[in-house]
Amino acid sequence: MLEPKKRKYRKCFRGKNRGKAQRGTQVAFGDYGLKALEHGLLTDREIEAARKKITFATKKVGKYWFRVFPHKPVTKKPVGVKMGSGKGDIDHYVAVVKPGMILFEIGGVDIATAKSAFSKAGHKLSVKTALVSKD
Repeated sequence: MLEPKKRKYRKCFRGKNRGKAQRGTQVAFGDYGLKALEHGLLTDREIEAARKKITFATKKVGKYWFRVFPHKPVTKKPVGVKMGSGKGDIDHYVAVVKPGMILFEIGGVDIATAKSAFSKAGHKLSVKTALVSKD
């Protein structure tokens, strides 16, 4: 799955996911985009599942862009381990998503294909999404 090649620190704090997205709110590369409508954490598996749906729905016509990447590690302790003894090992990586952020973009396809592809991809994600166009 998707994960960063290198990190300065292996584990990080959970942090807070407040406010609206300040950057990455406009369609920049393609003609249509999939915009997040709520806060959330997208796992590497969700992003990959959505990417597969987009490639399948567009029948490899046109081009698509990722606008999110899972940089944040999420730790988890094994089942049956008692409390204490430090933080658990890294289980998976997530992308922090805020409302208004563009998640995916498509170019070189018509509106019907983009709508179909983003509808299928949106079902794979844990946040509510909407289709937006460049204009």
